[in-house]
Amino acid sequence: MTETTTRRQSLWSKAAWKLRRDRFGMLGLAVVAAYFLAAVGVWLGLWATGWGDVAGGKWEAPSAAHWFGTNLIGQDIFQRSIYSISTAFEIGLVVAVLSTLLGAVLGAVAGFFSGRATDELVVWLMGVLDSIPFYLLVAAIAFALEGNPWSMHVAMISTFWITTARLVRGEVIKLKGLEFVEAAHAIGVPEYTIIFRHILPNTFHILLVQSTITFVAAIKSEVILSFLGLGVKDGMSWGLMISESTFEVLAGFFNNFLAASVLMFGLVMAFSIFSDALQDALDPRQVS
Repeated sequence: MTETTTRRQSLWSKAAWKLRRDRFGMLGLAVVAAYFLAAVGVWLGLWATGWGDVAGGKWEAPSAAHWFGTNLIGQDIFQRSIYSISTAFEIGLVVAVLSTLLGAVLGAVAGFFSGRATDELVVWLMGVLDSIPFYLLVAAIAFALEGNPWSMHVAMISTFWITTARLVRGEVIKLKGLEFVEAAHAIGVPEYTIIFRHILPNTFHILLVQSTITFVAAIKSEVILSFLGLGVKDGMSWGLMISESTFEVLAGFFNNFLAASVLMFGLVMAFSIFSDALQDALDPRQVS
């Protein structure tokens, strides 16, 4: 086991110890875990299977039959809001994982070949995409791919990788000058092997934190896109529920709006708290 590997394992163990001592961070993780269990139950067909059924009358008040009441056409709001949890996790996980991977690869390659044509191309691409207002770019891509079930995923992945790539690029520029990289060069290890086997694993703390931040951003973006009619089409989400509640609120019925807003706020807040705790725990300047 190399000295670098031993040091990395030591940092991870210290970070895990610090994270476990962060009460707010662990509380956030517990809330996220509860939401995730609800999503898993939806995926397995254990509950919220009747989210699209007309099971009651118009705008029924909360009752034992319909915990959050019913919407304009008599659909159960509770089942629709619980089903939307699975939509949030599906979009959040897919976008977070793929955009983080894309950002890691492009950022690592750009950082390793800094000052060369490859680096200049990646930096130019990041600059171009950064110059376009975020929601305008996402909405434009989603609109261009309208009809494709993955249009919203592609739109968000196309923009969310930039921050990750920029952070990884800076870290790789710093790491490539260390002794273990020079030693790998000296014994003839191929450049891309050095990048993906020796350097990129040392940026995992950055990727982990960025993936949690991207997860939250993807959920919020989905709500906005679905509200604008550019998001979820075949299914249900909190964004669609808020969109549906536009006229209901004017009529004095707030159940649909409150159910979607409160559940979304709970997940986003809990994940944000956990993300902050994770970032603090993995900060090498604070891990001691």
